[in-house]
Amino acid sequence: MDTRRELLRHTVATVAYRARKPLAGAPPDFAQFRPGPTSRRAGEILAHAGDLFDWALSMAAGRAAWKDSTPLPWEEEAARFYAAVARFDEFLASDHPLAVSQEKLFQGPIADALTHLGQISMLRRMAGSPVRGENFAKADIASGRVGADQAAPRVEFD
Repeated sequence: MDTRRELLRHTVATVAYRARKPLAGAPPDFAQFRPGPTSRRAGEILAHAGDLFDWALSMAAGRAAWKDSTPLPWEEEAARFYAAVARFDEFLASDHPLAVSQEKLFQGPIADALTHLGQISMLRRMAGSPVRGENFAKADIASGRVGADQAAPRVEFD
């Protein structure tokens, strides 16, 4: 596999790894949390992140299409997010040609998803349910490991 495509797969695995903390163990009402009246709710942000990976797959396959999903309950939405990430990673791991450049996939949906996962982490803290920080440079992240089941953190901090 081309090294640039493999780097993109590692980036997708990094997104999945970074998602596990803010998505797991959220309080029951967290999906409805929002910091202000015009802000998106946490569940809406998570639904958008899943939509980003559906969009990434459609771009990669040459049939770019966007849809706004109605948020599901938190645990179901988290599962939908990981399923969308896995479908995209599966395409990247295949021999199918990319209809758009790796750069476009990174600068659009992947970078946007990282931003939104950071927002969810910040919202967890604001909602009184913070997640621990981590030295992600020391994390055990592997291409293809894109589900909720991730390696344990190696170096966490408060």
